[in-house]
Amino acid sequence: MTFLAVKQKVAATTQNQAFNALLFFYRHVLRKEFGKVDGVVRAKRKPYIPVVLSREEINAVLKYLSPPYDLIVKLLYGCGLRLFECLGLRVHCMNLDGGVLTIHDGKGQKDRTVPLPQTILPELRAHIESLKDLHQRDLNRGYAGVFLVNALERKYKNAAREFVWQWFFPASQLTRENTTGEYRRYHLHETHVQKAIKQAVNAARICKRASAHTFRHSFASHLLQGNYDIRTIQELLGHSDVRTTMIYTHTVKSVTLKEAKSPLDF
Repeated sequence: MTFLAVKQKVAATTQNQAFNALLFFYRHVLRKEFGKVDGVVRAKRKPYIPVVLSREEINAVLKYLSPPYDLIVKLLYGCGLRLFECLGLRVHCMNLDGGVLTIHDGKGQKDRTVPLPQTILPELRAHIESLKDLHQRDLNRGYAGVFLVNALERKYKNAAREFVWQWFFPASQLTRENTTGEYRRYHLHETHVQKAIKQAVNAARICKRASAHTFRHSFASHLLQGNYDIRTIQELLGHSDVRTTMIYTHTVKSVTLKEAKSPLDF
């Protein structure tokens, strides 16, 4: 363990993985306690400060994104979604009249509700109309519908073919199910989104290591700048522990310092 920290200079998370693996091996294979680790040098975890884009940079990226990737990014940033949450959305998750979005089975298998950006409601409505057309074509061709978790498929026999259960961002190609041979539609793959975002960031000449998750970071950071309290942001992000949300206070420090005044200037 000391070798990993001192010689290899691994990250704290890597050393922790190695430590947990050894602990498991001793307890469950050798059936003995690991012993004292007082003299072991532990790698120190560096404070993590997320990469955040400005509103101008986000608008610049959006200019280089075509549908449906532009709408995906607007939801990532506008609702603070994780990428897997966004791609896992189904039609019934959208309540356009109520102006809210419900995320089911987020991180930790938790559900949460977030407000939808009012500015993209027309785009969302137009997107739903295009989904209706795709759904009807799939039905006409006799496809088996979308993929559902087994419990849902057993409980709701026809759910896979119902419009409300269709993916909000479906894949363009159908997937053949190995067990039945049926063709079903899956959601858009993460790699396609990440590739489109990377190309757009490069095209916009933004010199930051931005990814899909950067838009979630930017959502939280900009809410802090807008004087939203940390507990509200925690709830919107779906964090179990407020300490996870607190990392975003570091992203607005430069703005706070810039705007701060000396008492002598009051």
